[in-house]
Amino acid sequence: MSGAAAVADAAAAPRSFREVWLITLGHALTHWYPATFYLLLPIIGNELGLSFSQIGLVMTCQYIAAAVANVPGGVLVDTVGRKGLLMAVSLFWVGFPYFVMGFVHSYWLLLACIAMVGAGNSLWHPTAIPTLANNFPQRKGLVLSLHGMGGNAGDAIAPLVVGSLLTIFTWREVVVLNVVPGVVMSLLLLVFLGSLQLAGKGGKKSAAQPGGGQTQSLAEYGRGLRDLFRNRNLVLLSTSGAFRSMTQNALLVFLPLFLARELGYSPVVIGACMFALQAAGFTAAPVAGHLSDRMGRRSVVTASMLMTAVVLLAMALAGRSPAFVALVAVLGFFLYALRPVLQAWLLESTPRNMGGSSIGVLFATQSLGASIAPLLGGLIADRYGLQATFYFLAGTIVCANLLVLLMPRTEPERA
Repeated sequence: MSGAAAVADAAAAPRSFREVWLITLGHALTHWYPATFYLLLPIIGNELGLSFSQIGLVMTCQYIAAAVANVPGGVLVDTVGRKGLLMAVSLFWVGFPYFVMGFVHSYWLLLACIAMVGAGNSLWHPTAIPTLANNFPQRKGLVLSLHGMGGNAGDAIAPLVVGSLLTIFTWREVVVLNVVPGVVMSLLLLVFLGSLQLAGKGGKKSAAQPGGGQTQSLAEYGRGLRDLFRNRNLVLLSTSGAFRSMTQNALLVFLPLFLARELGYSPVVIGACMFALQAAGFTAAPVAGHLSDRMGRRSVVTASMLMTAVVLLAMALAGRSPAFVALVAVLGFFLYALRPVLQAWLLESTPRNMGGSSIGVLFATQSLGASIAPLLGGLIADRYGLQATFYFLAGTIVCANLLVLLMPRTEPERA
């Protein structure tokens, strides 16, 4: 990097970090709502008389919608400049369908609302992640881990808050009250980041980020997209991410069900267990991101996936013992450490001007994995019992690790 570029990058850093914290807070809210719903799902299932398979289908619909919407979302991000506006729209689109659920009494309308959530969520990550990575090309693992910490914070705090609210209010009243933080955060994003055009149309080119300061025409984007889908690293990392997402999302569906139906825990205790899972991930994210910047992405991803499989097997063997609950926090530490490292590795393996689409492809394949896993887990639970689903989850994370081993040994340079 030249001296002028270094000065320009250093000058931009304070403003960028302000944006990092705002985007991270917005990311926390995009996770707050799904984390709330995982806690409500056993209650909704009892009220509507749903089987495990029908409960799994609810989450399958969300992730199918997300998979379909992620790639068009990436196109929108790479061709539209108003990044702050896109993030505000995404956050509102995630929160509002949960508000509508408070007035729904039909299973099919419930599926329609959850599909809307999946479509809205698909716009956040292709916008936020490349924007942050482009600001800090040498420390993207750390910056993306801070963004990931926001998601973990939302996942961790929401079950505690909602579990407490459920002791006072019905679940329908809770989802109506729950819309308030999302609306407030959407307005804050519009006020403070509404004109944000990092790597956006009309934005200034940064000396430290050549070619990364402006959008591209549709013709240029089409040529880049053809090359993107020929990228072997994109295929391997996205497929590995899909298996990891199968593990994570099926766990979030069936862990509360296991704690409620097999161990007989109350919503407050279940919320505390889910908090432990996410709080451990919150702690792990910056550690993993920093280590991956220093040691390389491969070693961190491989170690985390291996330990996740070991802990899941231990949980399946622990059954209804107290050790099962203790292992939940250990699992969260290794499972959630993976997210920012995979994202940073993918952005290093694909062209800068296709960052939104690269993340869109990653989250589309992850959503496909997430859509399959709850339904498969429900079928396994109906046939063999809830405990058997944890053996299934251990198998999915092993598959994710095998794909990572096929990645090239050299760390890729970003085009």
